[in-house]
Amino acid sequence: MTRPVDPADPPRRVIVTSPRTAAVRRPPGRSAVQALDEQDRVGELLVRSLVRAQLALALRLLAALATLLGGLPLLFALAPSVRDVQVLGLPLPWLVLGVLVYPCLLAGGLVYLRLAERNERDFADLVERS
Repeated sequence: MTRPVDPADPPRRVIVTSPRTAAVRRPPGRSAVQALDEQDRVGELLVRSLVRAQLALALRLLAALATLLGGLPLLFALAPSVRDVQVLGLPLPWLVLGVLVYPCLLAGGLVYLRLAERNERDFADLVERS
């Protein structure tokens, strides 16, 4: 049963404390930005991870373009009927290898640029979060 509230009797105050109030507080850890600024081991590892990610991206794109562009002469060598096709009065191999290769390289460069910038944004987000 609850006791009726008496207006003359003020409510009792209760102090609530944490059992960890006597615990030793840790100083805040170093951030990744400080590690990069001081160029210590952690900062070096962070930069190395970014360089490794950019290198892996470049090698994957190089392999894709080399397969695509390197496969064209192989296609023309293995399928002689394709060599005889004429487009706008030009042989197909000349047209593909002399003209259409450049837009393919440009597209590969744009894809690399977009993905490399994404890697850098992810790296910056990682550094800012820590």
